[in-house]
Amino acid sequence: MRTPRAALADLLTGNRRFVSGQPIHGHDVTAAAASASGDQQPYAVLLGCIDSRVPLEAIFDQTFGSICVIRTGGHVLDRVVRGSIEYVVGQLGVPLVMVLGHERCGAVTAAVDALRGGPRPGPDLAWLVDEITPAVVEAGPDDPRVLPVAIRRHVSRTVAALRADPLLAAPVAAGRVDVVGALYDLATGEVTLG
Repeated sequence: MRTPRAALADLLTGNRRFVSGQPIHGHDVTAAAASASGDQQPYAVLLGCIDSRVPLEAIFDQTFGSICVIRTGGHVLDRVVRGSIEYVVGQLGVPLVMVLGHERCGAVTAAVDALRGGPRPGPDLAWLVDEITPAVVEAGPDDPRVLPVAIRRHVSRTVAALRADPLLAAPVAAGRVDVVGALYDLATGEVTLG
């Protein structure tokens, strides 16, 4: 079984291959067939944004069966996301949870706009915006650099919420699981921790 540190190293190594233009995993149907023949044994679960410019399997150069991917607007947590992460960690033994934010996130931008007096979105998008709003408030909605700061704060807040999850806190404290935050650079493709 992989350690959280080894799982993180594998993800970052894959990202370096992706950035350098030398991925080793393609999306080949034979790889899908091979992974379907046995039990799944992913080593990480990634919670990312729905942004189409951030395809998680591609940017970490991962093949079928290696990672579980959950995507929501602005990587917002809800019961379904938490339950999915709890399942992957508890039932499949995944040692690493990564929350991946990215530059120019539309969901965070919507929260900034709403706090600055812009139009209030419809009820479901408003719920998403409300979940991101505390990060924008911490960043200072009137600050000219609010967006990149709020994106980082939202990643940190999501990581903290997952680390405190009743079913994740004990394995995190014991070092069997780690929850990390990271940011994706849309221009370079690079992922940095933090």
